[in-house]
Amino acid sequence: MSAGRPLTRAERKKYNRAEHERKIRQDLIAQHGNDLGTFYYWLRIMNIRGTQAYRDGNTAFIRDVALALENVYRRHAG
Repeated sequence: MSAGRPLTRAERKKYNRAEHERKIRQDLIAQHGNDLGTFYYWLRIMNIRGTQAYRDGNTAFIRDVALALENVYRRHAG
C-alpha cells in the first residue's frame, strides 16, 4: 500500500476508488456468476469511468474497456 509513509490525498483517493471497484466486482460476480458478473462489472466501469475518460479525452481507456466487454461477450455468446 504505502512505502513507509502516509498516503497523499491523491494516492488515498486512487486507493479508495480501486478498493471500491474491487468490492463491486466481487459482489457482482457473487450475485451473477463469473462471466455475467464480469460483464456487468465492465459495463459499470465503462459507464462511470468511461464518461470521465471521455471528458478528459482519454480514448485509450475507453478502447480498453470496450475490448474487455467484447471479450467477455464473445466468450459467453460463443
